[in-house]
Amino acid sequence: MDVVELKLQGLLLIRPRVFGDSRGSFVETYREERYRAAGIDCHFVQDNHSRSVEGTLRGLHYQSTPGQAKLVRCARGRIFDVVVDIRPNSPTFGQWDGVYLDDEAHHQIFAPIGFAHGFCAMSPFADVIYKVSSPYDASSECSIAFDDPTLQIPWPISEPILSARDRQAESFLDYEKRKAAGP
Repeated sequence: MDVVELKLQGLLLIRPRVFGDSRGSFVETYREERYRAAGIDCHFVQDNHSRSVEGTLRGLHYQSTPGQAKLVRCARGRIFDVVVDIRPNSPTFGQWDGVYLDDEAHHQIFAPIGFAHGFCAMSPFADVIYKVSSPYDASSECSIAFDDPTLQIPWPISEPILSARDRQAESFLDYEKRKAAGP
């Protein structure tokens, strides 16, 4: 596999090797020692599977405490995947990066703790599978508005299908003020 550092500090694009022939294809989606050798020294404790219809936008989500590192891939369909650096002391704080993930190239995104994550489904259905470094905890579940004017993320859909929670997400400026005020 190839590992590419993206523009946000700590954010990685993983390009696994895909073996294909007339029967189809095979890809190894995770092997701990290979990922560790590539600098992803993360203990994953939970796997999640999200299925979305085309036009669905999920995010920008993060867990406040203890945080979650994520290893994200699209097992079916195609998504536009976005990660925002929400670490106040990071040189890339408040910046975002986005890549397309699909079921043909099988690329993955690794986001360490301190990033908000979201994606939109760009195919009739999209199955997103991701590993996380801490169990889901509803009490620490948080969201930043996907359409935040400070972040200016150019999502490739004009009228996304959103959850009620994502419609109520806080602005990035409110997040920044809350973090500056302390715990």
